[in-house]
Amino acid sequence: MNRFFLVAVLCCTVAGPGLANSVAGQASVIDGDTIEIHGERIRLVSIDAPESRQPCFDRQGRAWRCGQQAALALSDFIARRPVTCQSQGKDRYRRILGDCAVANVSLSGWMIENGWAVPYYDRDDRHEAGADRAKVARRGIWAGTFELPKDWRRGN
Repeated sequence: MNRFFLVAVLCCTVAGPGLANSVAGQASVIDGDTIEIHGERIRLVSIDAPESRQPCFDRQGRAWRCGQQAALALSDFIARRPVTCQSQGKDRYRRILGDCAVANVSLSGWMIENGWAVPYYDRDDRHEAGADRAKVARRGIWAGTFELPKDWRRGN
């Protein structure tokens, strides 16, 4: 009996924290780099998408709501499929920083590759090649001109 209790305690101690570090389920898109699963706000790690009210400008100089479009693109990609996120800690707003995927496709990587986000504050170079491809192909926000989301937030 004592041996069974010890094994049960060890299993729960080892498995417990790992389970708490992942979140999975149906996601609601809050904006281009934030989702919500089971009431938990999750900030997609390593990317920065335009804010919902942020404008970008097409080649003719006309403003368009690129932040809103980024959120719609993310929502369309997720398409009610289950999302799995591995926690990378919390940000200053107490949101989970999540490395999230749908069908083994990274949401952060997809947003970068499709031009709806930029690598977050140059802290992580794993998305630089994807950002370069989006820029060359003029996808998403790269189709015209835009202010980096971090700079836009500072002024607005």
